[in-house]
Amino acid sequence: MLTTQRKKLLLARLAAEGQLVAKALAQELGTSEDTIRRDLRDLAAEGLLQRVHGGALPASAAMGDLAVREQVSTADKVALGRFGASLVEPGQVVILDGGTTALQVARHLAPGLRATVVTHSPTVAIELAQHAGVEILLLGGRLFRHSMVNVGADVIAAASRLRADLFFLGVTGVHPDAGLSTGDAEEAAVKRALHARAAETVVLASPEKLMAASPFVVAALPEISLLAVARETPARVTRALLAGGVQLRKV
Repeated sequence: MLTTQRKKLLLARLAAEGQLVAKALAQELGTSEDTIRRDLRDLAAEGLLQRVHGGALPASAAMGDLAVREQVSTADKVALGRFGASLVEPGQVVILDGGTTALQVARHLAPGLRATVVTHSPTVAIELAQHAGVEILLLGGRLFRHSMVNVGADVIAAASRLRADLFFLGVTGVHPDAGLSTGDAEEAAVKRALHARAAETVVLASPEKLMAASPFVVAALPEISLLAVARETPARVTRALLAGGVQLRKV
């Protein structure tokens, strides 16, 4: 089998089954594991899959910059944002991550809400400014333009001085085995620091993030308090996620 044919087969199998196991594929195709691993490396370099130990998972379609992500799953993000906003209670200290779904949470906070919201996203902070009763704490650092969030040692140091009730964590990959992941190492470090400072962490995951993986792990699925997904999420996907040990709600 030619290399191009084999790679097309790998991508078709990944789309159909949701994962690839290098050893099993090598046996099936009568080739070496090294050959399969080389194919997977090439496909990962093209952004077509995410390599994991022993094989590969689908690459997250949520890896584009903020402008690109604003065009993806817009109705689902509105519903998820509205649900997230409903979880915020008066007087709470809430950490709100960056990203398009976080913007929807900010937009749907109750008009008279009095609470403190901490964020490392200037974009989210500007949106929160529309809520007169919300005290806004903006964590400063180096601006990571891809996601429009501040990252670096200063953000992590500031996070260590927080004690929050709730953290809305944004990720680009949600998978029962690969966990919660994102595409940048420094951004992942900030997310881990914020997650560690909240009593509860909630992930609002639009469809393109589910059963996909990104390079840098933030947390295992069972470590969060709740995963909210779109109402139309297929049953096979919700079953797989629930098997991963997470509390899940369709909204």
